[in-house]
Amino acid sequence: MFGVVFPDHTFPLDATAFAQVAPTSWLLDFATLSLPSTPRSAVVFLLPPAAAALPPGKAVAVYYQAAANRPFAFLGALGPTRPSATFRLPEAGDEPEPPAGPAKLGVAVEDAAALPPPPEEQRAERVALRVGENLFNFMQSFCAADGGKLIVPTDIMDRWFRKFQERAKKDPSYLKSFDF
Repeated sequence: MFGVVFPDHTFPLDATAFAQVAPTSWLLDFATLSLPSTPRSAVVFLLPPAAAALPPGKAVAVYYQAAANRPFAFLGALGPTRPSATFRLPEAGDEPEPPAGPAKLGVAVEDAAALPPPPEEQRAERVALRVGENLFNFMQSFCAADGGKLIVPTDIMDRWFRKFQERAKKDPSYLKSFDF
């Protein structure tokens, strides 16, 4: 039904490398792979007959557990319109509690409508909201109030964008401040 490749670490592995833990859920324990280091990314793909045979409204959800004492994180989903994807694997981090046990990759057939948006879409949305907030605050500093409406100079967008670009050129970490 599906397979996985860890770039620079393995050849393609099919679903037989995963342990079936429920009728529609599989788990790959990295300890079974004898990898020299924990992979930073995974390419998960649906084999051709599986993509077409996936029931309507269902998707293949991909999860990752950086260590046994960490929760599974949703990475994204596959389906007929997206039969493969490369996922960045989060690290266990430097939290007070050291990582326990090897990492695991989980795959499950689930209702597509019930799945959260992938982390990269959530990140893009947060960044867009922060940039919009920055623009709004800039516009407010030049506006006059007229019955609850903002009245701003006609060149406000150009002025804001020039200031935004200049700040980004001067301080490379400035753009990173929009992501939290």
